[in-house]
Amino acid sequence: MTITTPALLFPAISLLLLAYTNRFLVLAQLIRQLKQMDTEEDHALIARQIGMLRKRITLTKRMQASGVLSFFVCTVSMFLIFLGHGTAGAVAFGGSLILLSISLLFSLYEIVISTNAINVELESFEARKQVGK
Repeated sequence: MTITTPALLFPAISLLLLAYTNRFLVLAQLIRQLKQMDTEEDHALIARQIGMLRKRITLTKRMQASGVLSFFVCTVSMFLIFLGHGTAGAVAFGGSLILLSISLLFSLYEIVISTNAINVELESFEARKQVGK
């Protein structure tokens, strides 16, 4: 293995971390919007959304942590290869790939929860539309 093999992950991990940061910012914005719409009639909807938002925040934190650790271990891998420790570098690179995979699995789970949250919003919208008829 050469130093360029783990170096190939650098742009991918960087873009992934940027996407995770954007997700976190969207979650923060959603929480602020929920705070503004806190009325008696919206309590049930808000209660359902809060549970999902808490899970999504936890998952986003884990996604980011796994991604950052993957980036760090990938850097360690490159450093070990640079020092001539090819086997240790390959093991570190494998660890980096595992951490990246874990990060992606957290991301997938967060997407599922996000989709459920959108369905809750749609149900609420449909219920209001039914009442308005």
